[in-house]
Amino acid sequence: MNEKMNEKALIRKVLNGDRNAFGKIVREYEPVVAATVYGMVGRCPEAEDIGQEVFIRFYNALGQFRGDSTIKTYLTRIAINLSLNELNRRKRRKQLFETSVSEKINDIKEPEETSWKEDKEIINKAMEMLDEKYKSVLILRLINGYSTREAAQILKLPEGTVLSRLSRAQEKLKSMLTSKLRENHHEV
Repeated sequence: MNEKMNEKALIRKVLNGDRNAFGKIVREYEPVVAATVYGMVGRCPEAEDIGQEVFIRFYNALGQFRGDSTIKTYLTRIAINLSLNELNRRKRRKQLFETSVSEKINDIKEPEETSWKEDKEIINKAMEMLDEKYKSVLILRLINGYSTREAAQILKLPEGTVLSRLSRAQEKLKSMLTSKLRENHHEV
């Protein structure tokens, strides 16, 4: 309850024109927003724009913020919605996220580190292949550390649906990754 009272006081300060108060909100919740957006759309130029747009929309909607949820939950919901919008735009344009050649050249390191980077790339590609409904649950629960109840509130789903989607997402990822990671390590 103390946290919600502090949040309400912080929001009142922002509504009264205190820029430092809004800066405090941005500093506090930027890592959560970034993790959500990067998890949903990948590390791409659009991700930074989405992250900024999350805080712009939050700021513009502060007058309507009722405090039913925490600021963290509210920002995460905005981040997921904007990320889903971006993913839908990509589908319509049939664009695929690609790592630039210059990044690949800069990433060449020692063999163990290269192997880890390859594994990480395989994991990221597998995450990109997941349907958004599974990806969003996986990111909220396992990457951002939200409880099942919090994830259900953010996604506006029953808790049982969140649990079943999480289980299905883990099964799909395990299936995709098992063969790819084995191939990657047996090539050496």
